Amino acid sequence: MKLYALKGIHADEPRVSLTPTGAKRLSNLGIAVCVPPDLGVTCGWTDADYSLAGATVTADGPGDADVVIGLEGPTPDQVASIARGALYIGYLDPFSAESAIDGMVARGVNAIAMELIPRTTLAQKMDALSSQTNLAGYAAVLLGANHLPQILPMMMTPAGTLKPARVFVIGVGVAGLQAIATAKRLGARVDAFDTRPAVEEQVKSLGAKFVKVDLGETGETKDGYAVELTEEQRAREVEAIASVIAESDLVITTAQVFGRRAPVIVTDAMLQRMRPGSVVVDGAVDSGGNVEGIEMGQIARRHGVTLVGLPHLSRQVPVHASEMYTANLANLIEHFWDKEAGAIRLDHDDEIMGGCLVAHNGELCSDLIRKHRENR
Repeated sequence: MKLYALKGIHADEPRVSLTPTGAKRLSNLGIAVCVPPDLGVTCGWTDADYSLAGATVTADGPGDADVVIGLEGPTPDQVASIARGALYIGYLDPFSAESAIDGMVARGVNAIAMELIPRTTLAQKMDALSSQTNLAGYAAVLLGANHLPQILPMMMTPAGTLKPARVFVIGVGVAGLQAIATAKRLGARVDAFDTRPAVEEQVKSLGAKFVKVDLGETGETKDGYAVELTEEQRAREVEAIASVIAESDLVITTAQVFGRRAPVIVTDAMLQRMRPGSVVVDGAVDSGGNVEGIEMGQIARRHGVTLVGLPHLSRQVPVHASEMYTANLANLIEHFWDKEAGAIRLDHDDEIMGGCLVAHNGELCSDLIRKHRENR
């Protein structure tokens, strides 16, 4: 079996879909691994590193590969270059990028969406979404601290005592928990809020204060995402967190609703109440943003507040982000590797494969995507 690793399609994407370590793991399975020239240059890995790991460096493209891996959803040209019957594995943005998925279905390319790996104990080692958002939470704090005109920890000096910065994390999923832990390690005073009361214990275990808001009945999906709030609940939420935001030096938002646009939580009126020099890092900008009027890809100032709207915050730490993504891919391939057939088993009845396989034998086979399209 031959596997080809695609380069990223965006010029500002420093992460890569396969590391030399990952190439060695896959080569040890008996897979012929091929990579394009300079695949790992943004992370400091040379073509020689890949060759030493057992990969073949070639500019021939994925045309005769049985498996193609990527970081981002393939472009129409890339889809056209993948052989009929081959398997593509990568991020697909399955609820928005209809043309890419439909293009693979039409061409007969099988496809696995890494975003749809089930969040179960068995699938944890393959969960690229959690791996990347974990790093994003860490990067959000460092970005925010870098733009603050003050330090995060309390510091007692001969010149006086410096108070710790106040950090407010909105959304306590994987990214939010890592943001809380990172901010606490750097010495900040941390408050956190989430619509799911069940996360209060996790927040407190990290040394942060949980902001309680009586929203009535809320909950989460089977994959751990917050359920979308009603208009009445959203009004209560806005009223309660506005005062905390006004007192905060750094606000980090990570609130997302699976398969939908991120809810707007930080309004322009809230920004006006913040002290000049405060910073807001929108960790949900990729799916529309939690901050009213946030511009994706921009760092801007409004009402004296710095707004950080950089997408895919794990890009800030591309070496470790690439290592984790590659490990998730390798774990997936090893889990479904059929040694006798020398191929990956595409078993619809398997809980993991059934959840992430979106296209197979010329058909859209994801119930999640079908339901999403029906309910628009």
